[in-house]
Amino acid sequence: MAEELTPETPEEQEPIKQRKNGLYPGVSDELAESMKSGWADTELHGLEPIAQAEYTAARRAALSRQFPGDRLVIPAGNLKTRSNDTEYNFRPSTEYAYLTGDHTNDGVLVLEPTADGHDATIYLLPRSDRENGEFWLDGMGELWTGRRHSLTEAEQLLGLPAKDVRELAAQLAEATGPVRVVRGHDAGIETALNDKVTAERDEEMRVFLSEARLVKDAFEVGELEKACASTARGFEDVVRVLDKAEATSERYIEGTFFLRARVEGNDIGYGSICAAGPHATTLHWVRNDGAVRSGELLLLDAGVETHTLYTADVTRTLPINGRFTAIQRKIYDAVYDAQEAGIAAVTPGAPYRAFHDAAQRVLAERLVAWGLLGDLDVEKVLELGLQRRWTLHGTGHMLGMDVHDCAAARTDNYVNGTLEPGMCLTVEPGLYFQADDLTVPEEYRGIGVRIEDDLLVTEDGNRNLSGSLPRRSDEVETWMAGLKG
Repeated sequence: MAEELTPETPEEQEPIKQRKNGLYPGVSDELAESMKSGWADTELHGLEPIAQAEYTAARRAALSRQFPGDRLVIPAGNLKTRSNDTEYNFRPSTEYAYLTGDHTNDGVLVLEPTADGHDATIYLLPRSDRENGEFWLDGMGELWTGRRHSLTEAEQLLGLPAKDVRELAAQLAEATGPVRVVRGHDAGIETALNDKVTAERDEEMRVFLSEARLVKDAFEVGELEKACASTARGFEDVVRVLDKAEATSERYIEGTFFLRARVEGNDIGYGSICAAGPHATTLHWVRNDGAVRSGELLLLDAGVETHTLYTADVTRTLPINGRFTAIQRKIYDAVYDAQEAGIAAVTPGAPYRAFHDAAQRVLAERLVAWGLLGDLDVEKVLELGLQRRWTLHGTGHMLGMDVHDCAAARTDNYVNGTLEPGMCLTVEPGLYFQADDLTVPEEYRGIGVRIEDDLLVTEDGNRNLSGSLPRRSDEVETWMAGLKG
């Protein structure tokens, strides 16, 4: 990794104002002049708007109607340091990306109130200045990090006016009138607005934007379809290399899926869970440093995030050698039946909780039938929640730009709400028998099974967006044999 050009001697480190050229410490006047000129004009003309531009405009209009008379500020966020002088890959705030389609760091969307609504402006970093040396001497200059769009180009792509973000904080500090900001992404913007905003009013806007994403528009559904299709191909990739994973570790599985995510999308939507053997009983096993052994199960929970930041969230539990043992199949089939019951309950007009309740009932019935809950009947088990020792988690969640989408939505509009066409959610029951659980027979211990799919609520039921991946135990074995053969 190249280092930035920095002064090396005491003379080179003297203040800029004392340097002969006044701008470039440690750089000759001749080099400074050379770097200012001789560059071709690379301005792009006639750009077409991004695919979601009409949708982002509609989303901004809905936000405007909700908060008339208020100045609304939605930041993308800034780069975050990983270590010393290296940064994490940037991912904009979901609210900003949802309303603009832009994914660049330091951007800010501002909706200025008018007599009949709002005027929206996006504030961005402009092209690097070649005259003052920013282009090549600043570590964030374009020579180091790559070309960024000019403000004019951004206007064509995003469909709204663009201005220099470096002037925005000072403008907001002088602004008057009611203001709301999405917090937690840009400390500089929040500081400029410190005496103008309240936590309560800001939270109202965050909640509105979260609830706005409960029902997906046509563009979002298409992106989730893409994410699921790429994810299915990533799972196929993993099955093909299970022999190599056995020779190394879970990291081989993680890397294999990551390759598909980076080639076909922006990234993985969340840390991949590549849990082999007893690690499958740890819900968020992301260390992925364990052994992969024939005869055990692999719980793979992973999702591709598209270039527009919509993620799939899919889980399959696979026999590493391609064949379930009798006890593995018994547990797997119970989870499959629970998922079938949950999927059947995903219909418009149904309570959101219905799919969870349906899946939990099936799992409780199996646990009772296996004698793991003594003499209690299913109704008593459900009343007391005793099945949760082995089912552990909720059966699903909303899905979209965040893997756990719409997380700030009010309870009455989400978990206590009603399913509507256009909602997208996961259905993911599981059974997890910890390796040290002495309340179950030894043959159960260390087995974890989860099956997860991404469901779109339709006018007459649901559509399984990730349904191209087999789920039934015999179909899983046939599918794996075809890929490994």
